[in-house]
Amino acid sequence: MESVTTFGRSGLFFITAIYYVFRPPYRFSRILSEIEFIGAKSFLIVFVTAIFTGMVLGLQGYYTLNKFGADAMLGAGVALSIVRELGPVLCALMVAGRAGSAITAEIGIMKITDQVPALEMMAIDPVQFIISPKIVAALISLPILTAFFDLVGILGGYIVGVNLLGINEGSFFGQMVSLTTWPDIYGGLIKSVCFGGLISWICCFVGFNATATTEGVSKATTNAVVISSITILMSDYILTSVLL
Repeated sequence: MESVTTFGRSGLFFITAIYYVFRPPYRFSRILSEIEFIGAKSFLIVFVTAIFTGMVLGLQGYYTLNKFGADAMLGAGVALSIVRELGPVLCALMVAGRAGSAITAEIGIMKITDQVPALEMMAIDPVQFIISPKIVAALISLPILTAFFDLVGILGGYIVGVNLLGINEGSFFGQMVSLTTWPDIYGGLIKSVCFGGLISWICCFVGFNATATTEGVSKATTNAVVISSITILMSDYILTSVLL
């Protein structure tokens, strides 16, 4: 019963945060600041994850396809794997681990230091001031990071497939272009928007309801990352079923 109540409270929390997005005052400076933190500062970890993911896909894909004499299909295999699934999911997991944990800790520390009650005393709604900009920033940042992941991942597959294993460059890109369709790309970006909303929603809610102690914030940060990661994987199956 408690879990049902918590889920209901979290849903109301998210609806309230989205409602305040469209209510003045519009805090564009805070949104830009959050985009910098969630998006721009995640480029490095996304780049490293993407390049090695693409390289592993290129290596494994080549030796698998080569058994059937279909190594020319490597470009399409790498691109479809990354664009449809690995790009949105791995990117979201990296952001949840880096930015999501920091968001939860930040909000929890604000509670410990009485910054949240101070906002309420100044007649500033803490959900509108703290939470709404983070959710908007995540919804904007995740699709951009996912598109970046896709490009870098394909580059990693190209480096291994063409430069190291000697696959014809024309075959690599030709098969990739002919078999990767716009719905594949749109589907991945739609997933990234949903994952961005889930990460920001969960991490903000857990941080906002953390016990106002150092131990409580530590536990909330761990819980936020674990719950976000599991939710991303579960929702990926649901979204894939809908988008196929």
